[in-house]
Amino acid sequence: MDNDNNIDFKDLWKKQSVSQPDMKDLLARVTKFKKAGLRSLWIVNILLLATCMFIVCIWIYYQPQFISTKIGIVITILAMVIYLFTYNKLLSKYKNIEATQTNQEYLQNLIIIKKKQQFLQTKMMTFYFLVLTVGICLYMYEYASRMTLLGAGLTYGITLSWMLFNWFYLRPKQVKKQQEKINSLIEKFEEVNNQLEL
Repeated sequence: MDNDNNIDFKDLWKKQSVSQPDMKDLLARVTKFKKAGLRSLWIVNILLLATCMFIVCIWIYYQPQFISTKIGIVITILAMVIYLFTYNKLLSKYKNIEATQTNQEYLQNLIIIKKKQQFLQTKMMTFYFLVLTVGICLYMYEYASRMTLLGAGLTYGITLSWMLFNWFYLRPKQVKKQQEKINSLIEKFEEVNNQLEL
């Protein structure tokens, strides 16, 4: 009877044939997630900085006359720069994901990235779209004032419709896709950690 009390449950747990997440596959998914995140950071930086340069070139080349146009340009560029500044804080979080980390460290880094992404996807994206919309509307006023009422209405209508399409259709799809990726990784690491604790 004494032998029954000395059963090593952890050893038995390790020997059982329950399907545990494949760590190599999980680490490969994390590496892929990190590379995709870093690639996304670079693409967003290049595109927004190129857009800012393009806007400055338009300002220099076309020499707008209205103060509203100049304010619109400044506000638009400011929105992009503030968004980039905040978005680039994710760079260090992605770089913190190292192959030598423990499961707990992977999990903590993924949770931090998830929180940063949620902040970017909610508060920062709302700020960015609102300020960008104001900036673009101010910028377009000078040129729309030279158009017929129908032309100006179409110009503003098409521009604002495109922004609404981005806000209500494209943005939610992208947010959902990002959340699914990171939530899947977090769930797998939580599963592994829970199994190791038993």
